[in-house]
Amino acid sequence: MAMEQRLPAAASAATFPTGGWQISAVGLRLRMRLSDDDRIIFVREHPGWALNGEEISRTFVFDGFPAAIAFVTECAFSAEAADHHPDIDVRWNKVTTVLSTHSEAALTTKDTTLAAAFDAIFEDD
Repeated sequence: MAMEQRLPAAASAATFPTGGWQISAVGLRLRMRLSDDDRIIFVREHPGWALNGEEISRTFVFDGFPAAIAFVTECAFSAEAADHHPDIDVRWNKVTTVLSTHSEAALTTKDTTLAAAFDAIFEDD
């Protein structure tokens, strides 16, 4: 008979540093917050993205409204597949995306992974 293992109460609020990552155990859920170094590296490797506290944002510019909406549609499918939904603002030929993991009140790997996917979509267009 398999027994369910639970984290001890003291461990459920503990924070464990692991290289550049900070993993916090909350119940049985793990958070992957980005370290300051990881944030700097991401912004350096992904020009156009700006870091503002616990958010990253980028404005993508297109030839016109239809191209902007096509980009948003592709981003929506990527976001839905990742179960991570950005804030998106469309202004004629400009699309601004803002990413933050609201459930964690932090910038996490979910944000940078989706940002990189948006970059790839933009480069393919």
